[in-house]
Amino acid sequence: MRLPDSLARFHNFLRQVARLSAPYFSASDERWRARGLLAAIVALNLGAVYMLVQINEWNRVFYDALQNKDAAVFWTQLGRFTLLAMAFVVIAVYRFYLTQLLQLRWRAWMTRDLMGRWLQGQAFYRMELARYAGAAVPTTGATGLPHPGQREPDNPDQRLQEDVNLFTAQTVGLSMGLLNAVVTLASFVGILWGLSGAFSFTLGERTIELPGFMVWLALLYCIAGSVLTHYIGRPLIGLNFEQQKREADFRHHLVRVREYSEAIALDRGEQVEQRNLDTRFGAVLANYLRLIGKQKQLVGFTNLFGQAAVVFPFIVAAPRFFSGAIQLGELMQIASAFDRVQGALSWFVTNYAPVTGWCAIVERLAHFGRAMSAARARADGPRVEAGTADTYEVRDLRLSLPDGRDLLHAGALSIAPGAQTLIEGSSGSGKTTLLRAIAGLWPFGSGAVHKPAGRSLFLPQRAYFPLGSLKHAVTYPLAVEAVSDAEALAALSDAGLAHLAPLLHTVDAWERRLSGGEQQRLALARALLYKPDWLFLDEATSALDRSNQERFHEVLRTRLPATTVVAVAHHRTQTDIYDWVLEVGKGSAHLKPG
Repeated sequence: MRLPDSLARFHNFLRQVARLSAPYFSASDERWRARGLLAAIVALNLGAVYMLVQINEWNRVFYDALQNKDAAVFWTQLGRFTLLAMAFVVIAVYRFYLTQLLQLRWRAWMTRDLMGRWLQGQAFYRMELARYAGAAVPTTGATGLPHPGQREPDNPDQRLQEDVNLFTAQTVGLSMGLLNAVVTLASFVGILWGLSGAFSFTLGERTIELPGFMVWLALLYCIAGSVLTHYIGRPLIGLNFEQQKREADFRHHLVRVREYSEAIALDRGEQVEQRNLDTRFGAVLANYLRLIGKQKQLVGFTNLFGQAAVVFPFIVAAPRFFSGAIQLGELMQIASAFDRVQGALSWFVTNYAPVTGWCAIVERLAHFGRAMSAARARADGPRVEAGTADTYEVRDLRLSLPDGRDLLHAGALSIAPGAQTLIEGSSGSGKTTLLRAIAGLWPFGSGAVHKPAGRSLFLPQRAYFPLGSLKHAVTYPLAVEAVSDAEALAALSDAGLAHLAPLLHTVDAWERRLSGGEQQRLALARALLYKPDWLFLDEATSALDRSNQERFHEVLRTRLPATTVVAVAHHRTQTDIYDWVLEVGKGSAHLKPG
């Protein structure tokens, strides 16, 4: 049986929430601690509701004592209230503390889990390639926010930092709030039913008696409020989703201006960047204005709904009080019970705005998870397989651009160990893309690369510099503690960077402090420490003059004599040091002696 579209979307949304939430409580190494914290929080919520039931009963006795001017009962009930209030405060404090602790531990585990999945199998790189290529991500369209064929998620940094934090906090907060509402309703509906009495009315010649009429009035009141709240606030789901995206886009561009500050300053690009930032910030403000406009309508209605609920039970119960059927204490108990029942039934009304924001966060994280799975499982592109020989072998490799256009065809190539190879060709011929395919990074094309045993290292034209000290930069991608200071200093000296030795443990923005040539020589120092069996250089000496290029290769030959070097260059230089030349151009690649 096919569910209606709205129920199907809700069912899919619940499945997404379960996929995001269940791993921590069922499969993580912290699952027993997590379950224990959750059980304690549930128990404290039940205890808080029990205390509210006791305070509701206290209302009747206390206000009856006031009406009867019974001083003894009055003072006794004040003492009882002090004990009830103290118990409630203790429960509230530990409920808050354990809730925050659960949120913190859940966030820590979920962030590490998502970071691991994002980095695993180069998913972070494949997602960026697919996003710029316009690749679609499978989606179920659970909340109506994403559409079939939605693009790769933007701003993964926001998903990992902000969205995970909000998801764990709001999931715990909203779920415990809903549990509290359900338990409160179950606890107070019987009290309100018993206190309401019966409401009689005549229909034709028949007299109809409606028991527990205050309960029915509370139900009708809250159903009407929930329907109107959903009608008024439904656009907030999409607006919250769009607001998070635009805020992240604006923040991302600010970060880019900081990272490329020198290039922007040299180009005198301040006015262009100002316009670009203004455009993105204007988009943030425009959507935010629409968001607060809808929130204004929702806040207006929910406040009207809440204020009306304060006097509503007094209006309904007043005739029985003035007729003498009930005393002041019972009237106050009815008002208190009605408030609890109405509050429980109105949970959706009072939490609609937070729920809409939570729905947007769930969709963003679910979309992020689908994109990571799709990136790792993407079967297209050249395959990199473990070979049985000790050579790098390329078999019928066909590389294409992200838009589908053919770029390069390499039928059968073989690079033997010790065979120093130069890859040359004009700009745009596919040299760097060929190296990406050999590294297993390029997802567009077909064919296979058979990789021999041993370690491979790829040095790009512009090296990546991790945050930290100079030693962190020179030892990357090795763990900094795996390399001694003496080894790091020796590598710097061999690379012609001995003048940086006093700064080995200095923390700085090294990608800015070092010149282009120094950065490439530092990459050489990395290779000397890593000691790869295969070293691939992608224009890794382009910032060096000829003498330093010669020194670069001389150091490789003397310090890494067993390493096979495969280098990319636009033009043939230093051919005497290469045994083979791989010519790339006109859509093909041919290997010939150097």
